Amino acid sequence: MKWASVFLAFAAGIALAEPIPKAPNSGAIEPDPSQVWIDGVTYGGSGCPQGSASVSLAPDRKSFTVILDQYIVNIGPGVSITNARKNCQLNVQLHYPGGFQYSVYSSDYRGYVQLEKGVTGTQKANYYFAGNTAQSSAEFKVTGPISQDYLAHDEIPFTSTVWSPCGEFVALNINSQIRVDNTANTKGNGLMTTDSIDGKVTFQVGVQWKECK
Repeated sequence: MKWASVFLAFAAGIALAEPIPKAPNSGAIEPDPSQVWIDGVTYGGSGCPQGSASVSLAPDRKSFTVILDQYIVNIGPGVSITNARKNCQLNVQLHYPGGFQYSVYSSDYRGYVQLEKGVTGTQKANYYFAGNTAQSSAEFKVTGPISQDYLAHDEIPFTSTVWSPCGEFVALNINSQIRVDNTANTKGNGLMTTDSIDGKVTFQVGVQWKECK
């Protein structure tokens, strides 16, 4: 089953094939890109069992991409309710020079959605650092009827960003979930699934920096 059209209408911040924008404080001093890299990634959850996810850092070291092979949810008559929601918890250890902090400021989500009338689909991600209860989040939601490809871009307000602590390297946690709901039409079918070209759902995360004070 495949859908080829491009969905561009369900949120004001959506853009097609556009790069991650510059960080809000892009004029600030930033670390030497050659000194920034991903030390390691661990993950787990119903949407990303072992062996199904990969993370890569962009050449400019200011963004990274998470690719998930098995992030698929569906709902409808005869479908187990457990298929309606999946989650994926990623733990990203980023190496960078001392004297800097970083935070997430934007997210891109790519995939397919097929929803009958009244059925909703939602994808959400929370970002936080290990040992810190403060979180930043990004979310998009769409309601059927629709059967299209999507690329959604969310930006986290600068005042809402959560920064890594100074003086120590702690892991960035990305707690994401994807779900479909047919409460408004209990006989309706819904599906949020993978990209038809490479079979993977992708979301890209932009990173910004500031000096420790």
